[in-house]
Amino acid sequence: MAKKSVEVQVFDSDFAVYLRESVTYEIKMESRSRSRLRGIVLICFLLAISGIVYFGYYCPEQVCALTSRDTSWSDWTFRFPIQDNLGKPLPLHSNPITSKISSPGLSYDDVLNENFQFDMNAHDVMVFLHIQKTGGTSFGRHLVRDLDLERPCTCQRKRKRCYCFRPNRNEIWLFSRYSTGWKCGLHADWTELTSCVDSELDKNEGDSVKRRYFYITLLREPISRYLSEFRHVQRGATWRNSRHWCGGHAATAQELPRCYKGASWEGVTLDEFAACTHNLAANRQTRMLADLALVGCYNTSYMPSLAERNRVMLASAKRNLASMAFFGLTEYQKISQYVFEETFNLRFAVPFEQNNATLSSLTLSTIRPDQIETIRQLNVLDIELYAFAQKLMYQRFERLQKRDSQFQERFSHLGELSGRQSEAFNWDQVIAADDNSSVSPQK
Repeated sequence: MAKKSVEVQVFDSDFAVYLRESVTYEIKMESRSRSRLRGIVLICFLLAISGIVYFGYYCPEQVCALTSRDTSWSDWTFRFPIQDNLGKPLPLHSNPITSKISSPGLSYDDVLNENFQFDMNAHDVMVFLHIQKTGGTSFGRHLVRDLDLERPCTCQRKRKRCYCFRPNRNEIWLFSRYSTGWKCGLHADWTELTSCVDSELDKNEGDSVKRRYFYITLLREPISRYLSEFRHVQRGATWRNSRHWCGGHAATAQELPRCYKGASWEGVTLDEFAACTHNLAANRQTRMLADLALVGCYNTSYMPSLAERNRVMLASAKRNLASMAFFGLTEYQKISQYVFEETFNLRFAVPFEQNNATLSSLTLSTIRPDQIETIRQLNVLDIELYAFAQKLMYQRFERLQKRDSQFQERFSHLGELSGRQSEAFNWDQVIAADDNSSVSPQK
């Protein structure tokens, strides 16, 4: 940028001198007709200089560079530093280096100093990125059942589906398992959702609409989440219908070999579960929040260095998490509820409570120390991501708290709405219920 500034200054200086000399010459030496001709030439020259200045400052390097240059990850992190996108739409789709902003959302900088809110009457859409074994199934149910809405979602028990329409028309404002189904694939991750949601909503509503997307998700303490997934798989779950879509195609069997033979991995031991190098349970939260296009999707030969691949994925996951309008932490339920309600200006009719007595915590007390260390090493990226999420959560919480003049009253009475009888929502109990629920190989 410094180089461009110097070039522009030299051009402007040269042009100013040329302009003065030309004008003087025209006044003293030229006839009116020739002066008019020179005036046209000067205008053309001015337009040319303006074009050079414009393209020098504003044209993207990928378009205007005279020579092609590969953009390194360090360049990307320098240009796009991690920012908190509190209450703002996710601005980027897919590859943040080369892709266009395909969602019509505003960037964080655009609305940084505005009192920005989720507008259900316009074209704002909440997109729930559901990571396995974080409490997302139960949280997803509460999104469609227990929010105090002008036009509540209407749910059909037999179909396990709800219609969540805007107050003024039959357009969907919530993209989630219980409102739209798995339109972008079973447990679609960030890479899948951001390349799919817009087209699926166009297809569903029969029209192309400029929407703003607000991504939300839940994270859970990594070791507990990993153990919860282990117990779930041990009982027969496989999520084998997940597409793992990236780079325009689904992951191949060679890229993601199965860890088991037959219909499921039912009865697997913890040591066997941890030993499979292709097990997606390890660092699942980081992988599902990262832009996988940056690391060649599931083709590990694209970036042979595992350390570099992990570094890129973790940095991408942190950035995408910070760009999300909301994320909750399973271990901080009351704070998560408050942050959600204040971010979207929506209220739950139930309070979230904390007991810290999940099945995974009981499992943790029965396994060997070396097994715990193995799990810790397998989830080192998720552990760092979760620590980052904790700090970011508290920053958001404190920021919202400071601007809430009735914070003490609000925080003490979360889930208590006048005219509605509240029923406590114990997130730990519903996670335990999910852990113990019957499963099928399709789940």
